[in-house]
Amino acid sequence: MSHKTIEQQITEAKRDLRSRIPDLPARFAAETERLKEEIAAVKSEMQTGHAIVDIEFADIQAGKISDDVMQRIRRRGVIVVRNVFDPVRVANWNTTLKSYVADNDYLTKQAEKAGLDTYFGELAASKPQIYGLYWSKPQMEARQSEELSDLRVWLNHLWYQPKSGDPEFNPNRECMYADRIRQREPGDASLGLSPHIDGGSVERWLDPSFHKVYHDILFGDPDSYEPFNAQSRTKTKEIPSPAVCQMFRTYQGWTALTRQGPNDGTLNVVPIARAMAWLLLRALMDDVADNDLCNQKPGRALGVFKEFHELLLQAYVPIPAVNPGDTVWWHPDIIHGVDNEHLGNEDSNVMYIGSAPDCEKNRRFLDMLRPAFEAGKSSPDFAPEDYEVDFKNRFMPENLSDIGRKQLGYE
Repeated sequence: MSHKTIEQQITEAKRDLRSRIPDLPARFAAETERLKEEIAAVKSEMQTGHAIVDIEFADIQAGKISDDVMQRIRRRGVIVVRNVFDPVRVANWNTTLKSYVADNDYLTKQAEKAGLDTYFGELAASKPQIYGLYWSKPQMEARQSEELSDLRVWLNHLWYQPKSGDPEFNPNRECMYADRIRQREPGDASLGLSPHIDGGSVERWLDPSFHKVYHDILFGDPDSYEPFNAQSRTKTKEIPSPAVCQMFRTYQGWTALTRQGPNDGTLNVVPIARAMAWLLLRALMDDVADNDLCNQKPGRALGVFKEFHELLLQAYVPIPAVNPGDTVWWHPDIIHGVDNEHLGNEDSNVMYIGSAPDCEKNRRFLDMLRPAFEAGKSSPDFAPEDYEVDFKNRFMPENLSDIGRKQLGYE
């Protein structure tokens, strides 16, 4: 473990990168031009329809998604998949979750544990009604459903495996990742989440494991960089923190429990999958202090700030309106946030369920997740609030399906 301050580590990492990256100013200038073209394309797509790819689950099941659409998904990095679940089933889930929160007096218990959850750190926001609940029946039924199992396999196959050596992950087998829920009432102005990227911040510049993921951007041919190339993605070393996911996720995502769209206290994104290329190089420019990476802090989400990243924020757009049973998925490097206010007239509720395929990194996480599940404790990736230990109606191990048992690594 280094005894140097984080500022010293940043200064040394930047000096090292600047010395090793050929033609850094020209590289950044070219990436800036490329980004401007993508922003113009996003704006144009928003005027004629939507920049986010929008497909029907039935079309995926029927094998009707064209190569052109798949390429657009890889370019935009965000997908809405419609009608994954039956609306009646989802309405029941939504009602059950509301009861789960109320019957177990969650809000009182949450107030008693205020300060434990620092997940959102210094992002310009508080918690947008995100509840630290992991083991309700609706969450577990959705996670182990055949629908999401099939959908995530299809989504995982959009990634490219390394051309040589072993595959980074098994796209056909999913590991369970236990995430939380959002229940946001109309008129809520608790502040949302400012634009950010999960999965690590300063370590993207400091740790050589990330340099391998972004090799083409930093040291190779930027034209060859492919955000959906899985090479080295499962080998990254993140700074341990309750704000940093310990699993490799091919996608973050959620399942809509209610209708929601622009201004409904819901998701906004920059639908440019390769935006990370510009972000990485931006922090190495001369107008950023030697001991700074555009305001990034260790153990926090990677923030996107007007002061440094105003260009990127020109492409920050709301997701299209979604209905109960629709799902939204985004590449782990996609910039995303949540509306500050919920201006709609019905609840904006979701279950966060991403995709974490089978690999060594994810199996290590399952070894921590299984005992947490059995005891009703918080997911090991989050603050140890442990609300559900004594909750009535939580999902129990005997309720697992074969799919659920496999996802949790019981067999």
